[in-house]
Amino acid sequence: MQTDVGGKSLRNLFFYGTLRHMPLLEIVLGKDTDALDFAQATLPGFEVSSVAEGPFPMIAEKAGAEARGLLVRGLSDADIARLDFYEGGFAFDLVLAPLSDGQQTEVYVPKPGLWTPDGPWDLDRWARDWGALSCHAAWEVMSLMGRRSREEVAQIFSRIRARATARVNAETARHGEGTTQGRIDIDRRNRVYARFYALDELALRFERFDGSMSERVERAIFIGSDAAILLPYDPVRDRVLLIEQVRMGPLARGDKGVWMLEPIAGNIDPGEDPETTARREAMEEAGLEISQLETIAEVYASPGNATEFFYIYLGIADLPDDITGTGGVETEHEDIRSHLLPFEDLIAMADRFSFGNAPLVLAVNWLARHRDRLRSGGAGATSG
Repeated sequence: MQTDVGGKSLRNLFFYGTLRHMPLLEIVLGKDTDALDFAQATLPGFEVSSVAEGPFPMIAEKAGAEARGLLVRGLSDADIARLDFYEGGFAFDLVLAPLSDGQQTEVYVPKPGLWTPDGPWDLDRWARDWGALSCHAAWEVMSLMGRRSREEVAQIFSRIRARATARVNAETARHGEGTTQGRIDIDRRNRVYARFYALDELALRFERFDGSMSERVERAIFIGSDAAILLPYDPVRDRVLLIEQVRMGPLARGDKGVWMLEPIAGNIDPGEDPETTARREAMEEAGLEISQLETIAEVYASPGNATEFFYIYLGIADLPDDITGTGGVETEHEDIRSHLLPFEDLIAMADRFSFGNAPLVLAVNWLARHRDRLRSGGAGATSG
């Protein structure tokens, strides 16, 4: 289990799950893995399973079973400290166990009863579906080492994964046509705040239009997650449904209108596509089934200082008189009231600047341009 090299204690660990993915392991260790010694190994009396609660595996004792994995030799105390911090967020801790060849090793095992086994686990499938997201999330987790306890990281891990999801989505963005694809040199990037939202401070240089590099500039960036936004529309009754709820932005600004009329909206969960989020939020916030989605826009909220990115849709729905009410997810402290607005009233309110929500104004103008087609049965012609 332990060796002594140059007066330093080195340890051997058995990895059976996501840490066999070298990009993730290097982020967690904070260094290249070239200096480590790897060997295929088998741990008898243990079984590896998928976890029902998340896209990662667990290991548990099981008579007659064997777990195949990777033995990593030469880990320092500093390496172990980083691994403990990362694995501790999932409530995994090191235990001693003998390998099939008799040598002792250490392996991260979850607390009994914490996770639910859910069948076999496959590293290649996980890497394809979750590898990139997990690496982005690990970067933020490890940036908090020394500033937060692993228990505190566990409390905000769902938000960390939501921010990681946004980074994965950014790789398939469709905007940018006809613009400069220049060089950016990032000298420093620090995550100075991280809870429901995050704040990064950057120092960078960028390529100027004359080909030279700018001087070093410093910026602060608000880090949010991606969101799906939906305006429900009934083309038969020619009306929309809006929701009303209290909003912190207007409150902090000192706006007299703190309760705002908005489209339905919600953060995109890890592993979820924006259209699925839109349909889910329609049910959660207003009890609505959406029959057809029309893509309105894919846009940043404020690209000069924030990462928040919106996938905006119009949803074809049945909106009878009795569809309105109150709703929301109680665990998220949502208190939401829905309203029906005839199209003419919607346009009149937009013209009076009654709406303080930019995605709503954008969606109203899109609806005004496409209303005739939708009412004549042409829904779906511009679906995403």
